[in-house]
Amino acid sequence: MCSSLTMAMMASHLVEKMDQRDIEVVIPSKRDRKCPRVYDTVLYKERNHIERFFDKLKQFLRVATRYDKLLANFIGFIKLAAIAIWLK
Repeated sequence: MCSSLTMAMMASHLVEKMDQRDIEVVIPSKRDRKCPRVYDTVLYKERNHIERFFDKLKQFLRVATRYDKLLANFIGFIKLAAIAIWLK
C-alpha cells in the first residue's frame, strides 16, 4: 500500500470503498479533520508493531531481494532474521 496509509492520511473515498467491502479501517484520520474517524487504537498499535517488524526484516538484504532460490532456505533465513530482530 502507499505511504499515505502509514502516515494516517487516507482519503475518504478509499475509506468508503473499504466500508463497502466490510473492511475495518484501522488508521486514524488527520488531526485537522472536522469530523474525526473512529478507529480501534489497540488494533492500530498491533498493526503498527507488525509493520515495523516487516520494515526491520527488509533491512536484511537476503530477505528483501529473495536471494535464495529454494523456499526452505528463504524461510530458514527469515526465521533467523526474526530471531536476530527479537534478540535486539
